[in-house]
Amino acid sequence: MSKDFTALFLGDVVGQPGCRALFIGLKDLIRKHKADLVIINGENAADGFGITPEIADSFFANGTHVITSGNHIWQKRDIYHHLESQNLLRPANYPSRAPGKGVAIVENKGVKAAVINLQGREELPSIDCPFQCSKDILKKLPGDVKIKIIDFHAERPTEKEALALFLDGKVSALLGTHTHVPTSDERVLPGGTAFITDVGMTGPQDSVIGAEPGQAIHRSLTQMPLKMEISENGGIINGVVINIDPATGRALKIKRVKTILGV
Repeated sequence: MSKDFTALFLGDVVGQPGCRALFIGLKDLIRKHKADLVIINGENAADGFGITPEIADSFFANGTHVITSGNHIWQKRDIYHHLESQNLLRPANYPSRAPGKGVAIVENKGVKAAVINLQGREELPSIDCPFQCSKDILKKLPGDVKIKIIDFHAERPTEKEALALFLDGKVSALLGTHTHVPTSDERVLPGGTAFITDVGMTGPQDSVIGAEPGQAIHRSLTQMPLKMEISENGGIINGVVINIDPATGRALKIKRVKTILGV
C-alpha cells in the first residue's frame, strides 16, 4: 500500500468552455499532483444543464475515475443508461426508484476508495435526508474501504458545514459543489475530514457563475425570467487536491487548485 493517496476533485464543469478547459488541462493536473483518484462534477457539462453520454465518455477517456452530479443530472434522458452502467453518480438521497446509484468504489495502487454523491435540501428539491442517508451508506461500505469522499451538492453553506462536522472523522473529505463560486475555507477538521464549502466551477471565467454576463445583467435589471445562456469566454479550472493516509482514511492536507486557460 502506498504511503500517501492523492485525490483530485474538480468542480462543476459548465458548458463547452468547461469541457474545453478540462480536456486541455486535466492531464497536466493529474501529472502535477500525481493524482491517484480523479473525481469531476459534470452535472452542468451539456450547455449548463445535465451531461450527455458522449461528454461523460470523454471525461472517462481523459483520466476521470468518477463523475458526480446534482439536481441537473436528470435533464438529459439519454444519460440514464450511463447512470446504471458507469461510475457516473446521481445524489444517493434521491428515492431508490430513481435511475442510477449514488456510490462508487474504485481501486488504484491497491487502495480502495468510495465516492459518495449527496444533495442538500435547503433551497433545493426536498429529497431524502443527506445526514441519515450518509450514515446508512457508511454502515454498508466494506471494511477495507478506508478512503471515503463525499461530493455534497448543496446551496447553503450552513448545510454543507453542518454535514461536514456531523461526519468529521467518518469520511476522508466532504467537498461542496453547486454554487460555482470557490470558497477560501478549505481545512482539515479535528477528526481528520477535509472540508471546503464550495470548490468552484470549471467553466468560463468572465461570466456570472457560467452564464453570459450581459444577459445575466439584463435579467437582474428587468426581473424577466430569461433563460440563461452559457458564456463563451475563456476557461478556468477550479478544484481541490486532498492528500489522504490510505491506512486510516484520514485527510492529511487539502489545497485549492486554480488554472486559468483562456480557451
